[in-house]
Amino acid sequence: MGVHGIEPFTRENEPKTMLYETTLRALNGKPQPKLKELTDGKGFGVRVSKQGKISFQFRYKIYGKNKRMDLGGYPDLSLKQARDVVDECRSWLAEGHDPKLKRSMSREKTLAPVTVQQALEYWIDNYARDNRTHVDKTITQFQRHIYPAIGHFPLEQTETRHWIECFDRIRRGIKGQRKPAPVAAGQILQNAKQALRFCRVRRYAVSRELDDLIASDVGQKQRQKDRVLSDVEIYDLMHSIQKREGAFYMRYLCQLLLVFGARTQELRLSKFDEWDLERDLWTVPKDHSKTDKVIIRPIPAKVKPIIEFLYKRHGDSGYLLGALKSGETVSCSGGLLCKRLKHKESWSLHDLRRTFTTKLNDLGVAPYVVEQLLGHSLGGVMAIYNRSQYLPEKLAALNMWCEWLELLVNPVDSVVLINSVRAG
Repeated sequence: MGVHGIEPFTRENEPKTMLYETTLRALNGKPQPKLKELTDGKGFGVRVSKQGKISFQFRYKIYGKNKRMDLGGYPDLSLKQARDVVDECRSWLAEGHDPKLKRSMSREKTLAPVTVQQALEYWIDNYARDNRTHVDKTITQFQRHIYPAIGHFPLEQTETRHWIECFDRIRRGIKGQRKPAPVAAGQILQNAKQALRFCRVRRYAVSRELDDLIASDVGQKQRQKDRVLSDVEIYDLMHSIQKREGAFYMRYLCQLLLVFGARTQELRLSKFDEWDLERDLWTVPKDHSKTDKVIIRPIPAKVKPIIEFLYKRHGDSGYLLGALKSGETVSCSGGLLCKRLKHKESWSLHDLRRTFTTKLNDLGVAPYVVEQLLGHSLGGVMAIYNRSQYLPEKLAALNMWCEWLELLVNPVDSVVLINSVRAG
């Protein structure tokens, strides 16, 4: 008896026939007086119909019950190919598997393999949407750079060279269409590696073609940024907002980013139910926080009228800024601001958060208060035992910061101060 009661079929006194190509050719398509069966031994043989149609078959037993599976017809399947299939079936039998089920699963996998796009989307739907902050950006990168090139390839047949060709196009750019983006190439590699590992662990699809690649092989890592806007650049931005230059959405987004030091997504996703204008508190929910923790910020008196105005204007939409825009769209719009303001050195929306941090520290605000305003966790033992929100300290810091901004943009003697700032 084989493993788990599974064994090849054998008949007592089974004729010791040996199949040959010449025999099959002679029988193929030739009418027969009756159904004929020829055996090659150990369960392998052929059935020849009255019309001369030849079908390969494999017989075996499971717990004493006879089983038969059709392997394919001759000559579409050659005798050698049929014997190879039977060898595989015998291996499955030896491992305790039903060959018919294993072959059916194998054929389904071959005929409908998981594609590169399906694998990446499996990771997005089952992991990234709930655990990655900038999932919209990742989806856009895949749609733009990966899917058109190799998205339709069967994942398990996609080689490292196919992936590298994609990354090279991203790194070098496409002449007349896209600029070189070596950092983006590195980011896409890291996301794709995580996606393929996720699929592999879950046995959805298996590929190790990216395992040995690192960001520097296909592009470059994103460098740690240290861009902080100067007082003149802050003035230019705030003055532009006062003059109502640019899109309404971006004006109010930038103003609130600079005032609160918030992450872009915290304001991009913000809804009015987060803003308690009776208690003057803005509560960022876990779902909108990068750290998966609630962030509570006081609303300074100078900012409250802005929130009230936005509510009157956008209350029906539910969103503070009137609409839900994708992270990619907002990021691209933010990247154009420095050009519109004619700043020599480029800056991004996230640099407003770094500017907020630097300026508050320069104003003498305690570092732990700044960290709380940023939504960072306190380090060491404080992170475990200290649950204080430091609301009075936060409010004092934000009030001081708002006064500083107001003085910068609307000084008593604006000409003298602006000239002195520009001179500095």
